[in-house]
Amino acid sequence: MTQTILYARVSTVDQNLDHQLSQATAAGFVIDDVVSDHGVSGVSVPLAERPNGRRLFDKLRRGDTLVVRWVDRLGRNYQDVTDTIRHFMRQGVVVKTVINGLTFDGATRDPMQEAVRDALIAFMAATAQAQAEATKEAQKAGIAAAKGDRERYRGKKPTYDRDGLDKVRDMLATGSGTSEIAKVVGVSRQTVLRIKGDPAAAEAALARWGM
Repeated sequence: MTQTILYARVSTVDQNLDHQLSQATAAGFVIDDVVSDHGVSGVSVPLAERPNGRRLFDKLRRGDTLVVRWVDRLGRNYQDVTDTIRHFMRQGVVVKTVINGLTFDGATRDPMQEAVRDALIAFMAATAQAQAEATKEAQKAGIAAAKGDRERYRGKKPTYDRDGLDKVRDMLATGSGTSEIAKVVGVSRQTVLRIKGDPAAAEAALARWGM
């Protein structure tokens, strides 16, 4: 019997894993089991070396489906993410993302389709790493600011936390409206529009406040 497993990960202890499961369920996935890692970096710790991430390599069998919110849950290192997805495809496992509803499998044998699929995997993995690097630089800037006029540099404290920012991004990616997002996350429409217009600045604001 095949199974559908959701892998969820958060990198800090104050983030909530529940959103990733509820979002997958809302997208129509029937989840048989959840494997999760809490407070584990997707940059420095490969999936196979995480406390529960390595369980996926033992649990998943041919015909199973691995569901993730987006590829950045598997990791934020280009090589690790691409190697992981290709490993599972070779094992006959289907990898699906909640955001954008993408499917990666080894079913096709057409070289052009394979090329397009592999290019998309590479692009998404590279994007995940680029976002992680941008966050790291913003955090460095926040630490440097602490040595000077901290309050003046940090600006106004964000009305959202890390989990809230993730929710806004997720809902924007799935086409939700500004008012709906604001209501669900508990922020103003203007905040949603600012995040939509400049997600890097929203990330940097959290980093400056150590959130």
